[in-house]
Amino acid sequence: MEDDLVITIDGPAGAGKSTAARLLAKKLGLKYLDTGATYRAVAWKVKKEGIGDDEEELYRLCKGIKISFIEEGEKERVICEGEDITEAIREQEVGMAASFLSQRREVREALMEIQRELAKGGAVAEGRDMGTVVFPDAAVKFYLDAQVQERAKRRYKELKERGMEVEMASVLEEIRRRDEQDTKREIAPLRVPEGAVYIDSTGMTPEEVVQRMLEVIRERGWR
Repeated sequence: MEDDLVITIDGPAGAGKSTAARLLAKKLGLKYLDTGATYRAVAWKVKKEGIGDDEEELYRLCKGIKISFIEEGEKERVICEGEDITEAIREQEVGMAASFLSQRREVREALMEIQRELAKGGAVAEGRDMGTVVFPDAAVKFYLDAQVQERAKRRYKELKERGMEVEMASVLEEIRRRDEQDTKREIAPLRVPEGAVYIDSTGMTPEEVVQRMLEVIRERGWR
């Protein structure tokens, strides 16, 4: 396995990217890079500092923000400016704000540098523009999808397990809004990257998804 091997997993909200990327990274001995968490960290910081729509302020915040990931057993903690924000950034409000901020050019340009730095040494990077913009020359690219109802069920289950009070209808509506925002945004819209292997995970377990990914990786001579 090459030192700087990067594998990308793109796809819509709730498709199972995080789970698949984490499992795949563990099996390959690579870092897991949750790029969505970097946008959520920015959204959390923007809210905390009360920054509005000012372009210069947003760029300053993004260029100076310190984000790191710490493995804790089977989970990963997200640290921003020395504060553990793992749970805070999973709130629905933060997720919607992150999707909106991801449409800002100054935010994407600043975070792209951070994401590429975090991936040095090899990583499985998941997000919405990994194979199209951030790592266009990635060794292997995947696009992970699932039917919208199943994606909503997965997100609902995840939020409930974290002790959050949510309703299935609101989660489904959020997923649909996120899909519209992500696919219709002007900058780096969500799409299947050139050369990516498309996987519909509807009805598949995370283990089955990762097994399919490993087969592709081996077929292409990376193991």
